[in-house]
Amino acid sequence: MSSRRDFFSGAAALVGAGLVTRAGAATLPEAPSMSSAATQPPLVPPNGRPYNPVVTLNGWTLPWRMNNGVKEFHLIAEPVVREIAPGMKANLWGYNGQSPGPTIEVVEGDRVRIFVTNRLPEHTSIHWHGQRLPNGMDGVTGLNQPGIQPGKTFVYEFVARRPGTFMYHPHADEMVQMAMGMMGFWVTHPKDPRQHAVDRDFVFLLNAYDIEPGSYTPRVNEMTDFNLWTINSRAFPGVDTMNVRQGDRVRIRAGNLTMTNHPIHLHGHEFEVTGTDGGWTRPESRWPEVTTDIAVGQMRAIEFVATDLGDWAFHCHKSHHTMNAMGHSVPNMIGVDHRGVAEKISKLVPDYMVMGDKGGSMGDMEMPIPDNTLPMMTGQGPFGGVEMGGMFTVLKVRKDQKPGDYKDPGWYKHPAGTVAYEWKGEAPAAVRSGSAGGQAMPAAGKGPEVEVTVRKPAGHQGHH
Repeated sequence: MSSRRDFFSGAAALVGAGLVTRAGAATLPEAPSMSSAATQPPLVPPNGRPYNPVVTLNGWTLPWRMNNGVKEFHLIAEPVVREIAPGMKANLWGYNGQSPGPTIEVVEGDRVRIFVTNRLPEHTSIHWHGQRLPNGMDGVTGLNQPGIQPGKTFVYEFVARRPGTFMYHPHADEMVQMAMGMMGFWVTHPKDPRQHAVDRDFVFLLNAYDIEPGSYTPRVNEMTDFNLWTINSRAFPGVDTMNVRQGDRVRIRAGNLTMTNHPIHLHGHEFEVTGTDGGWTRPESRWPEVTTDIAVGQMRAIEFVATDLGDWAFHCHKSHHTMNAMGHSVPNMIGVDHRGVAEKISKLVPDYMVMGDKGGSMGDMEMPIPDNTLPMMTGQGPFGGVEMGGMFTVLKVRKDQKPGDYKDPGWYKHPAGTVAYEWKGEAPAAVRSGSAGGQAMPAAGKGPEVEVTVRKPAGHQGHH
């Protein structure tokens, strides 16, 4: 993490968004910046009331300073370059060097003062999504405040009144600014650190981009046809793994700022939805799930005990959301024999490959792709290509992952006899059925052979 200090006179540090306390506003707190896309260690609070810190997947927590009992943060809205995954970068807008911006962590009852400096080419604002606060601090440009003009700094000040899971994003030229990556996570911890305590607490936002292969800047007018589905502006295999110790109670908090819902699915464990952006769910209202749907603008907190060792997939269950740089106007060529055509094309285009005649899997094929884009299905695991992208990562459960240690332990070493294997024995005999209403299965090595006995429906004579 690099640190930079911006100097403004008291007159230039405009106090906006309603009437606020001006104590301490004459000098701005530091605005730390982060360029690394790696998951940063949790920020143990150096002052203020204690809390159990979260870990932002491929992100970090924004430090603060204490000023007469007030927690002061400084956000810089600015253009950033974000590595979506190794081999691809994007020109986005974000905060303090990254998109999404840094996570803000406070404690229930904290008085919070956030300085927001605008280094974008247009005005902006920040809406504190889900917070209880004075109306003039809600951040809707034109309704609650004037826009923060380029080069200006506004101050937001309020009390974090209730614990929970929240986010922040602009309410100014939203279609452009959010499509360019302007968003961040916010966690308000309970006063009592023992309340809702877990061993590992991961947070991230779901977002999506339409970036043409070979280009660097999102197309902000897209509504539905996105080609990059990301976790904290990272696509698999660029998404870090969530590394936990066997027996840990794990919480995963996710917010959705895309244009569609995401059924988030965890392999190998059941979980309960323990919180939303509206608050914590009562224990008697919870039930076990392996998938929870997160609608647009919603937050979900899920919890489970990591009982089973292994490398468990965690992903959106919409199959197109676990692929990268995907085109959607491609015909289905399964079963089409185009060997003759392919031979002729190969003479004109040496790198031409036949795709889709047997299915979508590309196996270990490598083919040229445009600059600054990603393969549609990628990522290598211990047994070969994972054939995933987008909103996909792995929960790694280990016996010897020490408390507070978030380092990647490598691939899971499966005990003998616990990996699916190829059957080397005799193939099973073909099953045939000639009974009424049945159909014959094709014999091994032969083409389709189907016997169908049609039975006329009985009853309802004369009805059509």
